[in-house]
Amino acid sequence: MAPAFRDSCPQFAAHVDGLARNLRGSCPLPRALLRAAATLLQSFAGHLMPTSSGLFPRNFKKTFPIASRGEGCWIISSDGRRFLDASGQAAVVSIGHGVPEIGRAMAEQSSQIAFAHTSQFHTAPAEKLAERLLAMAPPNFRNSARVYFTSGGSEATETAIKLARQFHLESGQKDRYRILSRRQSYHGSTLGAMSVSGNVARRAPYEPLLTEWGHIAPCFCYHCPFEKTFPQCDLACADDLEVHLFKHESGKAAAFIFEPVVGATLGAAVPPEGYVARIAEICRKNGILLIADEVMTGMGRTGKPFAAQHWNIEPDMILVGKGVASGYAPLGAVLVSARVVEAFERGTGAFMHGFTYQAHPVCTAAGNAVLDHLESHQLFDRVSPAAKNLRDALSLLQSHPHVGDVRGLGLLCGVEFVKDKTTHEPFPREQNIAERIRQACLDENVLTYPTQGCVDGLRGDHILLAPPFTVSPEESALIARALQSALAKVFTS
Repeated sequence: MAPAFRDSCPQFAAHVDGLARNLRGSCPLPRALLRAAATLLQSFAGHLMPTSSGLFPRNFKKTFPIASRGEGCWIISSDGRRFLDASGQAAVVSIGHGVPEIGRAMAEQSSQIAFAHTSQFHTAPAEKLAERLLAMAPPNFRNSARVYFTSGGSEATETAIKLARQFHLESGQKDRYRILSRRQSYHGSTLGAMSVSGNVARRAPYEPLLTEWGHIAPCFCYHCPFEKTFPQCDLACADDLEVHLFKHESGKAAAFIFEPVVGATLGAAVPPEGYVARIAEICRKNGILLIADEVMTGMGRTGKPFAAQHWNIEPDMILVGKGVASGYAPLGAVLVSARVVEAFERGTGAFMHGFTYQAHPVCTAAGNAVLDHLESHQLFDRVSPAAKNLRDALSLLQSHPHVGDVRGLGLLCGVEFVKDKTTHEPFPREQNIAERIRQACLDENVLTYPTQGCVDGLRGDHILLAPPFTVSPEESALIARALQSALAKVFTS
């Protein structure tokens, strides 16, 4: 962190310190480490954005190339440089860039009806896409289930929070309002979505604005919060939900939200066998809804339409975004099970919530066109073999002394870098390992998704890989070679 920023923002460090105490109970992180969270708001080496730009950038101290077009797994900048999109632009792009029929479908829809407010009309593309999504979902989403379309994943989380609250009101349980979640989780950037997220660094600047409903232990075998080993741990991380409910008035809990495979925050951490089933059982026993956040894992990313289907569970709600339109339009959704829908139908019949652009005709037309492409090109079936090719290519990295873990499910993979491979000790945060790996891969024209904080919210470096389902064996090999080159450049000693 730049000294000037460190000295000028003591209140930021105080927010981080207090937040970590809140999320971690009696084991706060070292203060010096917590203050390092401020680096998320600062740039790594770079230059100020051109003053001629009218855009408010994500970082004023970085420069960004202009993306001019895309082809398959590649993005081409305005200067002709080609980048292999190994991250699918934050696990968004599934069918690849530049598929012309998606644009044609959107143009055709906009020429018919581009917008109709859902307080007055429904539209054919939204109705069609809802039916198709429900047909892909677990059995409890048949018959009376419904889909609530949004403009993205954060709005989907916000909608699910309100649905859970009103479900209990409609069911005569007015005391239930708390939405529980896990530490080391991420569910979106709106204030409601951030309240249920457990990402320390992302929450820190906005802590005074956030509600704290309760966070339980993460499910992360590589850095077990209980310092246990599966299966001898007997799924202590799942039972932590029951412990929390016992200590904090279970009658006020409305829902539990979780990522079946934790994406950016933990770098594709897959739960051990039995974890998801135990969580679902605890929710049922205590009368709380189970919300599966599949914004990153849904729509085939893990090899099944929804990651929850790997463990044969039936959530009460499933959140989707990102891959539902493969980045061709801003689109998200909440799949609402029959059980939840029926409570509204029996009760007031009206959901006290809404967005201007929900179920937008052009966006849902894009969703249908993407699903058409996925089905006609059998891309769902390509995920598992493509994932095997990628993991085989990445296996060459595992002998490196600073590659601690290569993990994931389907085409959602994480590579974690550690200081000590035996103890899993992370690097000091100020070494910026994940960002340096990203930059070194960028020098090889390969785009990755770096994150720090997988160990305790601040320390722990990994990169996320989530290429389009069309990624070829040759492209997977190129990703692995870029990472090998990056490792050699970053770890020179």
